[in-house]
Amino acid sequence: MKGSVRLRFALACGGVFILVGIVLVAALALVVRQSLEPRDGLRRPQGGIQVAGKTHWPGSEEYYIAGQRVAQVRRVYQADTIRSVLTWGGAAVLAGGGLAAATGWRAGGWALRPVRAVTASALRVSQSHDLTERVAHEGPTDEIKELADTIDVVLARLSRSFDGQRRFIANASHELRTPLTINRTLVDVAVRRPDASEDVKRLGESLLVVNTRHERLINGLLALAEGERAVLDRRPFDLADVAEHVLDLAADEAKEQGVTVHRLLDPAPTAGEAVLVERLVQNLVENAIRHNHEGGQLWVSTRRRTDRVEVVVSNTGLPVPSYEVETIFEPFRRLHGDRLRSDRGSGLGLSIVRVVAEAHGGTVTAEPREEGGLTVAVELPQVNV
Repeated sequence: MKGSVRLRFALACGGVFILVGIVLVAALALVVRQSLEPRDGLRRPQGGIQVAGKTHWPGSEEYYIAGQRVAQVRRVYQADTIRSVLTWGGAAVLAGGGLAAATGWRAGGWALRPVRAVTASALRVSQSHDLTERVAHEGPTDEIKELADTIDVVLARLSRSFDGQRRFIANASHELRTPLTINRTLVDVAVRRPDASEDVKRLGESLLVVNTRHERLINGLLALAEGERAVLDRRPFDLADVAEHVLDLAADEAKEQGVTVHRLLDPAPTAGEAVLVERLVQNLVENAIRHNHEGGQLWVSTRRRTDRVEVVVSNTGLPVPSYEVETIFEPFRRLHGDRLRSDRGSGLGLSIVRVVAEAHGGTVTAEPREEGGLTVAVELPQVNV
């Protein structure tokens, strides 16, 4: 049965009362019927029957007619009495059922008041994204208290887990990036030495390409882990400003690839961590440029949509099968079999886009273009800047 617990409780109270009432009225009607049945000692009178001032004695025709009349009156009286019992009893049962349902509604509201308090506290904690808050339900030791305490224990464990994750991200960022930076510096110095041979230079350039790919992969993994956590520091900014900044940075790469960029950036105020959202837009733009063809087109637009803001990145390119659209948001998944090509990224770009959008309470969708290429739209909550 659909509906709230309070409504179901009220309907159950009314239903039980009506069922019990029906049984009681039926039993009462049966008792009344049995009570109105003639007894053996009263079936025949011990003398004559007086009708209209005259006495009719047994054996006469008038006596027989009078007896039939008395029996008919008794049957009518019996039927009227039982009908009255059923009518008034049924009305009383229905009225009592309504009263029982109303009482159940009030009692259910009183009984569920602690549950609503716990739900409101848990909802406040979930919307604030602050895992240090607790439900902290005050009340007697009962099932509601146990539920609230269990939620507090789960929140405490999640808080410790997220703290450990943030520490791991910080440590991994330092431990993984530092050796790669050192390797890049050493290889670059070795390649630039005056006495470096052509073989050493070619080997150094290959090592730099591999090192760059590893740096990109590590940065993508760290950004993916960073984006999966809840956004606690929500500061207002304009999505159009972020998109314009990203397009300015990507202008040289788009020119090298021969991609023409079209921008339509209307105000789109939102809130969150602008650095993560900038990474989101940057991944979309870079993906649209690198998976394009020479002489291709790239369209970037931002706008408001009721209570949401939207950034849409659309590009030309190879046709994208509709059944592969959802898979491109999975880590290390690429289209058109580009699994081994390092020049097109690490395969984490759209995965980072999705987790960053979800961390900001947004959504991301992708649709293939009929002419080839892809259109990706990201929606985020709108705020008044």
